Amino acid sequence: MAAEPRRSLAVAITGASGALYATRTLAALLSCGVHVELVVSDYGRRLLRDELGEDAAVERLMPYLSSKYGTGVDAGSITLHSNRDLGATIASGSHGCAGMAIVPCSMKTLAGVAHGLSRNLIERAADVMLKEQRRLVIVPRETPMSLPQLRNMVLCAQAGAMILPAMPAFYQQPTTLDDLADFMAGKILSALGFEQNLYPPWTGRVE
Repeated sequence: MAAEPRRSLAVAITGASGALYATRTLAALLSCGVHVELVVSDYGRRLLRDELGEDAAVERLMPYLSSKYGTGVDAGSITLHSNRDLGATIASGSHGCAGMAIVPCSMKTLAGVAHGLSRNLIERAADVMLKEQRRLVIVPRETPMSLPQLRNMVLCAQAGAMILPAMPAFYQQPTTLDDLADFMAGKILSALGFEQNLYPPWTGRVE
């Protein structure tokens, strides 16, 4: 009997602040044995270095994730795509990519997805998720938000995307930035159809 193919999901990192959310989500998906189709915009590449340091540069991402989150990330794998490559696998609905998360999502990328522009691979892959009615999780990170930005979120939601703003909760009494990243990564995993244990469920009271 042939082995069951590994689940494939796309993750896009853009230039909005929140690199820690992206790397925690990547590590959690990899630890679930997922094959991640990764796309990082030019400003997303800068974001990783600016917020997490040179060790988190795209070319060193797997060693960085392993050192920070443990060797469990080795259960999965990453294929890195150029954001300029509109001929990449995830640009086609015939490719078996089950879903996509854009984390963090800049307002520029949000606008491109909302209006179906497909100017680059991130926008095209998101468009594929919408047209194929697959899971698309958009994690915007901006404040305050203008009316055009809010309308773009509504357009994406109407097209079938889940809008999951980078708004961590505090009922779990986080004490570190990593605790906040765990919460957001757990929310993203749940939205993509995974069970998660990165943060505790609400029980009705704070102990």
